[in-house]
Amino acid sequence: MANTYHQIYLQLVFAVKYRNAMIDNEWKSKLCGVIGNLINELNCKTYIVNGVEDHIHCLIGLKPTIAVQCR
Repeated sequence: MANTYHQIYLQLVFAVKYRNAMIDNEWKSKLCGVIGNLINELNCKTYIVNGVEDHIHCLIGLKPTIAVQCR
């Protein structure tokens, strides 16, 4: 379809079980990098991946060909 534009942004939050502070600062950047690479492998845009000891936030630009499923 000509002149079609789309913007789909999602904020995802991944929490540690029981919100225990288990994400150590030594390897937090590597974890965020792995999550960002997984998002990019789906041909989506990673805007930011960051977090603290008990959860990680991801802001992504979702392609319209990707279906969102909640479980």
